[in-house]
Amino acid sequence: MFALVESGSITKMLNGRRGITIGDIQHPQQIFTLWTEAERNAIGIYTVEMDESKKKNEEWYINTDITYAFSGGKVTGSYGDATAKAHADTLYTAQDETDGLGTEGDVKGEGLKTILIRDVKTQAENELNKTDWYVVRKSEEDTAIPSAITTHRKAVRSKQAAMETSITNASDTPALETLYTYTEQEDGTYTRPIGELPTLE
Repeated sequence: MFALVESGSITKMLNGRRGITIGDIQHPQQIFTLWTEAERNAIGIYTVEMDESKKKNEEWYINTDITYAFSGGKVTGSYGDATAKAHADTLYTAQDETDGLGTEGDVKGEGLKTILIRDVKTQAENELNKTDWYVVRKSEEDTAIPSAITTHRKAVRSKQAAMETSITNASDTPALETLYTYTEQEDGTYTRPIGELPTLE
């Protein structure tokens, strides 16, 4: 990404995929790949240097639009303070109901907790579906379910319940993010606090 700076102000953002006319001179697209930074700067074109120090994981936060500034002979693109996504559901208020927007107490917008718990339920269901046929066969033909399968299905349900509890008990969005953040262990593996659902090998 490049910026055209005229009289000390950014006047145009450039993607570098096409030429540009500055004054009466038509410059080809190749100036963005063949010219040095100093040569581009001499005609007012600067490479945008991104500052992502305030950019956060978009799974958990809403980042601001990028703002661009020219200072000290550099063009910088930066983010403002990110806003945490709602961790709890937003409900319709009495005023919302009065205004005809929805029924007081109903969910107006799902929070991260609801979304994550639904995801855990779906993952557990998909894992259990792999062995549902043992249960059907037991019901229809009275064929015993292997103990390893019974143990696995119980482990899936138990871990599902534990994961949902961890999500429910998270106090805010940063706490939810921490639950899902992988860190390297001494043995070189990566784990996250919320753990993983058991899966059949």
